[in-house]
Amino acid sequence: MTQWTPLHVKLHRTLRQRGLLLPGDRILIAVSGGQDSLCLAQLLLDLQPKWNWHLAIAHCDHQWRSDSTPNAKYVETLTNQWQLPFFLQTAGTEVPHTEAGAREWRYHALSATAQAEGYPTLVTGHTLSDRAETLLFNLIRGTGADGLQALSWDRQLTPKLRLVRPLLEVSRQETGRFCQQREITIWEDATNLDITYSRNRIRQELLPYLTQQFNPGVEQHLAQTAELLRADVEYLETQAGELLEQAKSQSEPIVKGEFTQMTQRINRRILETAPLALQRRALRQLLQQQLPKAPNYEQVEKMTALIQAPNKTQTDPFPGGAIARVEGDWIILSPERR
Repeated sequence: MTQWTPLHVKLHRTLRQRGLLLPGDRILIAVSGGQDSLCLAQLLLDLQPKWNWHLAIAHCDHQWRSDSTPNAKYVETLTNQWQLPFFLQTAGTEVPHTEAGAREWRYHALSATAQAEGYPTLVTGHTLSDRAETLLFNLIRGTGADGLQALSWDRQLTPKLRLVRPLLEVSRQETGRFCQQREITIWEDATNLDITYSRNRIRQELLPYLTQQFNPGVEQHLAQTAELLRADVEYLETQAGELLEQAKSQSEPIVKGEFTQMTQRINRRILETAPLALQRRALRQLLQQQLPKAPNYEQVEKMTALIQAPNKTQTDPFPGGAIARVEGDWIILSPERR
């Protein structure tokens, strides 16, 4: 029988307190071959007798490196030793060599595998350290509280697939120590050392500098900040959604024909009674529903300015051609007519 370590105890307690995984769940574990995902896989395998999970391993090969095929083979060999099902997704030439492009392909591939094979839960080895890095990455790019909340414990990828990150209270130092203690061979990804990637530069240079020069516990404190902001964002998003529905409640169709369903009327007199934070969030939610891609700061501000703008004011076109204008007490958001 496997001897439990403090990390086993921490994960077992986290899963119970947060309700992240349930007994008997069918769980697909994303394993890259690095220390975090291997640590997670071994921990879940050790806890499996107590939870009666049905576990499987998935690996995504981006084909970026000359050793990517041996890496995939190593994960498959390890999975066979664990006597678990193994699923491999290999990228074609369509995956761009960017962090965002690789992440988008990876989640698409993992989602497709999970749904095709009947695993409603996908787990990844994101850690406290990843949460701190993501907060810094988003802060540097420019973001609000939503970006700073940096990696949630769980979220729905599709109506039938839930993503869970069980290690958000575990540091990369802890996962490395666990793999060393259990003598788990880690497949080192050379691209993680390439500081042309922003996240790697944050990991290799910025966080060590902040740790040495400002605060030895900076990773922990950044992750705690992200956790506090997560609860704030959830509350504000709920309140903004209610405000938006209230502002739309008196709306009537004003355009006949093909544009009727896409045109929105928002009562700006209702919006102006709310705090600015809720005004922005409500109008951002509206734009998210209507535009082909997520609105940026400038686009949300253009909409918010209409709350106090003179009658007949209108914006320039948003992506996709939609235009917002003021008509009396109403903000009208409608598609561009052709």
